[in-house]
Amino acid sequence: MKKTIRASLLSALVGMGALSAQSAVAADVNWPTRPVQVVVIANPGGDTDFNARMMAKYFNQITGKNMVVTNVAGGGGTLAAEQVKGAAADGNTILFTHTGQLIVNEVAGLSEDSFEAFDIACIAGVDKGAIFVASQDAGIKTLQELVDKAKANPGSISYGTEMGSFSHIQGLMFEQLAGVKLKMVDAGTVSEKVVALLGGRIDLGAISYGSVQDYVQGGQMAALGQPNSERNELLGDVPTFKEQSVDFTIDKPYVVAFPKGTDPAIVQKMAGIMQQITEMPEYAEELKKSFKQPVAYHGTEEAIAVLSKTRDDFMQYKDVLRAK
Repeated sequence: MKKTIRASLLSALVGMGALSAQSAVAADVNWPTRPVQVVVIANPGGDTDFNARMMAKYFNQITGKNMVVTNVAGGGGTLAAEQVKGAAADGNTILFTHTGQLIVNEVAGLSEDSFEAFDIACIAGVDKGAIFVASQDAGIKTLQELVDKAKANPGSISYGTEMGSFSHIQGLMFEQLAGVKLKMVDAGTVSEKVVALLGGRIDLGAISYGSVQDYVQGGQMAALGQPNSERNELLGDVPTFKEQSVDFTIDKPYVVAFPKGTDPAIVQKMAGIMQQITEMPEYAEELKKSFKQPVAYHGTEEAIAVLSKTRDDFMQYKDVLRAK
């Protein structure tokens, strides 16, 4: 029987239906009363920063109060997380993060905290734009060619990642499910990986389609597959791994969290505001245009279930990540 490992959002859910934001308690709480700071774990310009800024833009419209984005990169997101963890639990400081920081850091031993160190409000979106791409110099045009080459010469194909990061987990899961062995190379940030692929210094990478679309269309890179349970049609003709007989799916949810001890009514009100944002057509259009990302939202209870399931899935790679 084929082994199946999923970090899929849907596999974590018992049922659908977002947690209602219309509860009397959340509606009655007097929040926000002043500008809210959202601390983002990444530098400006990437997918995480983009999603945080879209949240802030429409939060301002809905509430009439400012949400100010502060980028605190470094330490794999631990610097931002520690800043929010130590902030007053008054609802005026929010962490915008994803499973790469919130779970992978714990699994890799970079942080002693789990997602339970925060009060989770919701999942504000899910990155469905990642694809695996091969460099032109690799001579690989399809997923089957990659698998065949990797099996014939284990460790001969270099996979660019940031060791101990979300992309590292992506590579390890692919190895296990495809039955291959790659050469893991610490290639740096997304922009650095793109340069390394173009220069032929690495053969393979897992990167947002929006970051490599021009190179795929120009023939400098080959799109091999998207690790989604179903095709994200915004990525064009890129097939899923499942369509190509490798049962590999992995999601990267964007998480909104507060310092532990925040008033539950504030947490729920934020979840409700985010749900309203995801129902706005102009918000959906901006996600589509910039990062080929469909709208996704999961309320507090569902978000916690997703994070718990993802943590369990990732823990099997603990020894490998901590050995790097």
